[in-house]
Amino acid sequence: MAATPRILWSTVNSAPGPPSSVCTHASRAGVNKERLYNYFGDKRQLFSSVLAEQLGQIADAVPLVITSLNDVGEFATRTFDYQLQHPELGRLVIWEGLTDTGALPDEAERSALYRRKVQTIRTAQEARLVTDAVSAPHLLFLPLSISSWWASAPQLARMIASEDEAGDSRTARRAAVKDTARRIAGPR
Repeated sequence: MAATPRILWSTVNSAPGPPSSVCTHASRAGVNKERLYNYFGDKRQLFSSVLAEQLGQIADAVPLVITSLNDVGEFATRTFDYQLQHPELGRLVIWEGLTDTGALPDEAERSALYRRKVQTIRTAQEARLVTDAVSAPHLLFLPLSISSWWASAPQLARMIASEDEAGDSRTARRAAVKDTARRIAGPR
């Protein structure tokens, strides 16, 4: 494995959050600290690169296409499934939020991706496929939130939902995510 993917992999698999030391990342990746600085500049750029890669992977794996109201529920459930398979993404997003200073190194690029998704929702609103009683940005943020939080905060899921669910909790949670996303986007 080349140095850059090893460094990214070591950062993604850091628990509970990114290590505080660039030396720790370099050691985990099997490269020297200078090489890490040459690739990324500093720890913040390293973290930004890792998160951008992870967000690119989910964007590719879970595109937003709306041809009917059901597509909003499907988008939410595919996001739910992806997040459960890749819980590190939620940890990275939460870590980023905890350390947010008001500006992200790649914020313009990431914002452009979200603006395209919001435009997809606006187009669906104009076609009367989804409600326009909820703003398009909210119709993106809310399904993302309900589908992602199960994997991002498993301790809350365990404490809140475990005793109510007999059998397959993933199936029940997935169904709730789909139904809730459809209701949020549905006609008023």
